[in-house]
Amino acid sequence: MSESGHSQPGMYGQGRRRRRRRGDRDVGPPGQNLSGPSRDREYQPRERRDGSEDPPGPLIQKTPIILAKPPGERAKTTQNTTVSGTPVLEKPIMLMKARDDGGKPGTPPEAAPQPSGPGPSKIEREGQRPTQPVYQIQNRGMGASASSSAVDPMVGQSKLLPPEKMKHSIKLVDDQMNWCDSAMEYLRDQTDMLVVGVLGLQGSGKSTIMSLLSANTTEEDQRSYVFRAQTQEIKERGGNQSTGIDFFITQERVIFLDTQPMLSPSILDHLINNDRTLLFISLQIAAFLFTVCHVVIVVQDWFSDLNLYRFLQTAEMVKPSTPSASHDSTGSSGNEDGAEYYPHIVFVQNKARRDDFCPRTLKDMHMVVDKLMAHSHLKYKGTLSMLDCNIFPGLGQDYLATEVNMFLLPVGHPSFSTMVSKLRSQILAMPRCQLSHTILTEKNWFHYAARIWDGVKKSSALSEYSRLLC
Repeated sequence: MSESGHSQPGMYGQGRRRRRRRGDRDVGPPGQNLSGPSRDREYQPRERRDGSEDPPGPLIQKTPIILAKPPGERAKTTQNTTVSGTPVLEKPIMLMKARDDGGKPGTPPEAAPQPSGPGPSKIEREGQRPTQPVYQIQNRGMGASASSSAVDPMVGQSKLLPPEKMKHSIKLVDDQMNWCDSAMEYLRDQTDMLVVGVLGLQGSGKSTIMSLLSANTTEEDQRSYVFRAQTQEIKERGGNQSTGIDFFITQERVIFLDTQPMLSPSILDHLINNDRTLLFISLQIAAFLFTVCHVVIVVQDWFSDLNLYRFLQTAEMVKPSTPSASHDSTGSSGNEDGAEYYPHIVFVQNKARRDDFCPRTLKDMHMVVDKLMAHSHLKYKGTLSMLDCNIFPGLGQDYLATEVNMFLLPVGHPSFSTMVSKLRSQILAMPRCQLSHTILTEKNWFHYAARIWDGVKKSSALSEYSRLLC
């Protein structure tokens, strides 16, 4: 046994132990057998019972727990020992590695690891710290090149993360009518999305309805809504709460756009005294929503304001043309086949009274809206029905011959939350038509909307319209 207390090959027997006790030991040069020249012979590795030999070199024995250093480390410890007998202390190395001995006897075949292309070797040299496993995600649908090329682990981990959940709305267009880029960080490269915008007069309940459709419930405090509603103080001084366009996206990838009130006296007074170039900003916002939204909700709290319908028809006339595939190269506007995009429009009668739910009154309301929108290209009928929600169980499907996309929300009624839930279900089930000549992802939609907004602000049609009115 060596001075460090470990046994060495070929040093067995009682006589040799007695010589070690008497101190009859000669200190030889490093690497020489300390038992004398008679035992200075080469060590022959013994064969295992299974017929395999020990692996060459100082390799780690693949055991779950290592209690002693390998023979190679013992020899290094003996060589580093000083003449005075004081051993040189080394920092211990703790090795922890999962069992991956696919060829070891007794290991089941299904537990053996499969070769995974380029990467660290299965057998690590002693002294090396095993690295933590990195889980990578291969891109689907990219052919053989995706499976053979290495994928950045940080990219794979980012794809595993769920989309960030918004807690409140942010500005898409600020109060100075400038485009904001803060919404870009919440968007993803996927095409399954729905864009819902809202228009309405001041105090009609646009922000409240959009909050209930997106993320809030009627039991919550209105101060915690994602779109801030008009406070009592603002109501008393006749002001407006929303300015510009607010943005909110849900976990279901539904984008909600809340806008400032249309034809607002408070906004008009502010623009006359400060910036007259934005006198027709309501028309610009409406024309913008008609171009970038799948569904536009028109909220009104009494039936019916003729000025609102004239406003919608004017915004439809100044709506930008849908860009074609050759728009960027040839400079032409509109699709080559003449098809123009128009969104679905839904009329929400907020604060409806009890008499409004009378079948005869309901029929008259649908007939009036159908007459007012008869010459419009907006999709105002055929995609939403109150008769399908079991709200009027005694009425048949053919009761409303001219049924338009209209929904009534009662005021101060216990069934208000139920009606909002039914309205939300019907809006989310509406067809999602293609907004442009190509299918847009969420990020593509953001850039497309930014270009449309810039074009709306510089629209020659709006400039000519404002000149005629002035």
